[in-house]
Amino acid sequence: MSAHISNVRPDPDQVLVDIVDYVTQYKIKSKLAYETARSCLIDTLGCGLEALEYPACKKLLGPVVPGTVVPNGAKVPGTQFQLDPIQAAFNIGAMIRWLDFNDTWLAAEWGHPSDNLGGILAVADWLSRTNVAKGGKPLLMKDVLTAMIKAHEIQGVIALENSFNKVGLDHVVLVKVASTAVVAELLALSRDEIINAVSLAWVDGQALRTYRHAPNAGSRKSWAAGDATSRAVRLALIAKTGEMGYPSVLTAKTWGFYDVLFKGKSFKFQRPYGSYVMENVLFKISFPAEFHSQTAVEAAVTLHAQLKKAGKTVDDIKKITIRTHEACIRIIDKQGPLNNPADRDHCIQYMVAVPLIHGNLVAGHYEDDFAHADKRIDTLRAKIECVEDAQFTADYHDPDKRSIANALTVEFKDGKKLKEVVVEYPVGHKRHRKEGIPLLEAKFRTNLARQFPPKQQQAILNASLDQKTLEALPVHEYVDLYVI
Repeated sequence: MSAHISNVRPDPDQVLVDIVDYVTQYKIKSKLAYETARSCLIDTLGCGLEALEYPACKKLLGPVVPGTVVPNGAKVPGTQFQLDPIQAAFNIGAMIRWLDFNDTWLAAEWGHPSDNLGGILAVADWLSRTNVAKGGKPLLMKDVLTAMIKAHEIQGVIALENSFNKVGLDHVVLVKVASTAVVAELLALSRDEIINAVSLAWVDGQALRTYRHAPNAGSRKSWAAGDATSRAVRLALIAKTGEMGYPSVLTAKTWGFYDVLFKGKSFKFQRPYGSYVMENVLFKISFPAEFHSQTAVEAAVTLHAQLKKAGKTVDDIKKITIRTHEACIRIIDKQGPLNNPADRDHCIQYMVAVPLIHGNLVAGHYEDDFAHADKRIDTLRAKIECVEDAQFTADYHDPDKRSIANALTVEFKDGKKLKEVVVEYPVGHKRHRKEGIPLLEAKFRTNLARQFPPKQQQAILNASLDQKTLEALPVHEYVDLYVI
């Protein structure tokens, strides 16, 4: 005898409704949010330009079928590709995430909200070119910034209280959901159609974190967000055709997301959607490193100078203790062999050892040639131990602090120690915006110089560094500035 199951189609889950009402109705009034979004835009695009220096990234770019050019398609910055918006979203998304150098959000779940720019920019560019070709009006870069703020907010607010990594799922599920919502709004879907689109994003099988952890860490973690944001564009376009959605995708007994993938628990929310996440987002300014290690790397650079001043070398070190927060230990505390660049940039021991030896950490330091050539790195890694500091963990989750603290102590073979170096807030933290933004803009200038001649660099800077100028630019005109 089977229990009766109602076949009455339910109202959409409240989580879906809240996302869609925010995307369609909420007006962003925060000047700080727009200013931060502009900084986020240039930093994110700059990260993509730097990734073009790496063949492993470039081999994934371009159309699915070589030689395909899409009339009025979206252009991929730093290349000559003009693609359909789905593939353009993958290209842009893979570029900006490749080197683990774009922005970060840390909470119960972590992630990189600027990953959503892949879908946002691809769709906005395609729509602008298509509209102009039909005699209509293009979208403006302010529309892109607005979509960025809202995508950041959706991804970040859900992440505040809900840990997907603890059930084995990758944070790019939130990229797919956030991108789907804001892209659907750009595509002018109706409220019901956007609800359908977001439900389709949740009903997808979600990515496992397998590719981020030993013994399987690998380069998919560098294109997973590109895959997610491009999938979002695809789902939004499917919903635009009138394709149905699944209103209780989260709450359906047995078959819904909560029961199948979230251990039967429902999502918790700390705050309503607004502009909080963009205003408080963390920028990776100094080092291309997993963000839980940023302050440890800063401390290691400081200690490198102190080693020289004390007349010591890394060969004199007996032990290094990293006092840290729980999330750092869970994600990047790693011993044993490191098999590829993706393995190395998720190992705090590696990310501390390199600047202790060399005084800096750059993207090239993760490559095989560098890692295999310097045997001191693995020797030093074996001497590094992580221990949790409960206060660091509490401050990490405190919404008024959001610290990412690390403290390093170096002990020498002769029994002496260097004074512990503690760094609570990295230079990319909101608390350091005043000194951080000039450094972020310098990072952008460096990345522009990797790909473009001086005249083109200056044209991009003229369009990018003034808020009013950027916001008023048609999207396709801005993207054209980045074409090789």
